Amino acid sequence: MNPFCCHRYAKVNSRREFLSKWAFGFGTLPVIHLLSRESLLETVFAEAARDSAVNPLAPKAPHFPAQGKNVVFIYLQGGASHVDTLDPKPVLSRFDGQGLPDSFTSGDLNFSNIAAEESKLMGSEIPFRQYGKSGLELSDILKNVAEYADDLAVIRSCYHESFVHGPAANYLCTGSILTGHPSVGAWVLYGLGSENDNLPAFMAMTDGSLSGRTNKNHIGPGFLPAIYQGTQLKPEGTLIKDLNLPREIQLDDQRALLDWIQKSNERHRESRPDDTRLAARIANYELAFRMQTAAPELVDISKEPEYIRQMYGLDDEKSQKFGRMCLLTRRMVERGVRFVHLISTDWDGHEQCVENHWENSRKTDKPIAGLLGDLKQRGLLESTLVVCIGEFGRTPFVQGNRGRDHHPYGFSCWLAGAGIQGGKVIGATDELGMRAIEDKVHVHDLHATMLSLLGLDHKGHTFFFQGRDRRLTDVGGDNDLSKRLLQAS
Repeated sequence: MNPFCCHRYAKVNSRREFLSKWAFGFGTLPVIHLLSRESLLETVFAEAARDSAVNPLAPKAPHFPAQGKNVVFIYLQGGASHVDTLDPKPVLSRFDGQGLPDSFTSGDLNFSNIAAEESKLMGSEIPFRQYGKSGLELSDILKNVAEYADDLAVIRSCYHESFVHGPAANYLCTGSILTGHPSVGAWVLYGLGSENDNLPAFMAMTDGSLSGRTNKNHIGPGFLPAIYQGTQLKPEGTLIKDLNLPREIQLDDQRALLDWIQKSNERHRESRPDDTRLAARIANYELAFRMQTAAPELVDISKEPEYIRQMYGLDDEKSQKFGRMCLLTRRMVERGVRFVHLISTDWDGHEQCVENHWENSRKTDKPIAGLLGDLKQRGLLESTLVVCIGEFGRTPFVQGNRGRDHHPYGFSCWLAGAGIQGGKVIGATDELGMRAIEDKVHVHDLHATMLSLLGLDHKGHTFFFQGRDRRLTDVGGDNDLSKRLLQAS
């Protein structure tokens, strides 16, 4: 690993220039000592010079043969209840209305401070049924997605340590409870580059807004170079601002103006090699120019046949918005967009959890099923990893008026595509849905698995920042789950 890769786009032409740029930073003194041997210094100079000329978004070979090359990351913001969607609990229903067992008021998960009226178990009001040849059990909230049960791998033993929305969402979307870390999409783009020169390689859409608990940090580059940040599209109205060229400006004139701006920006960047935002802005100006011809075709769904529009629920006012997001996602994947981040808000069912989830189901279930079916019929699901997950699950006991509280100690998600053999369940929670107890999958394990399916070794996929090699999975993560996902049921 190049110890200076956090500055990999700074141009270094000689030993003298290297020392002038790096030797006076106190934090680099130990590194300079370690690199004091002539041959190693020359290697650093050669790598830095070579890297500065490389397009950071150029396609990159994976570490090992990959199952998938694109990702659709569906984030159910707020936290969907696992016991109402993916994890049937007949015992919980049997003890509905009864108090918490003693085992839940002591030990590692101490809920003894819960008010008496909120310490009663609450079974699911939503029926679960078996679907597909596999007999996979899913709730009626997912009745459309359930048509693809034999393509789904359901993980019922997810867990992490954060009970609060912000840190939990950070965990899920960046691998850290802290802000300022690169998003999953940024890490994937950093590892694999782009397949399309005319569109952003990492796009995000939300049916709400990128603010509050779901914010731009979750699609941001963090400490990676700014070129790896996500681009947000609006699912309605003007999807991309200022996309069309003003009538009074000709394309040739704009090209000449852009060339002049780029030359000026390059001169400006020479004196500020450490500012990756400048490099990103230069690249984005050029990408924006090319998008003026490619993006209008991407977002124009008017030529999609009626049966496709109905497949995504565009004929229903409830599902129309998320349906458009999912249809655009398929079109992005077709055109080589590497990572698409979809956000559905808001699954935070503190009051009337079932009502909240049914409302969200009407918005998302048919569109997501349409996306799975459309990718499958076009042969794209084989190379596209689809992940659907919230930042945590919800408690198996009641809160307020038939609501459920946050619950990170055991929850569920599903994955499909990228060689995954579906129709299977991995892991389990206890019979009440309180704790993950079998084949536990931490969020770091999930991220390691995602990278593994894309051909990236999560331990070797690093970036040097603040004195050490950083990675999406921090100092944890296990990708053994990927082997089970790829095994036939």
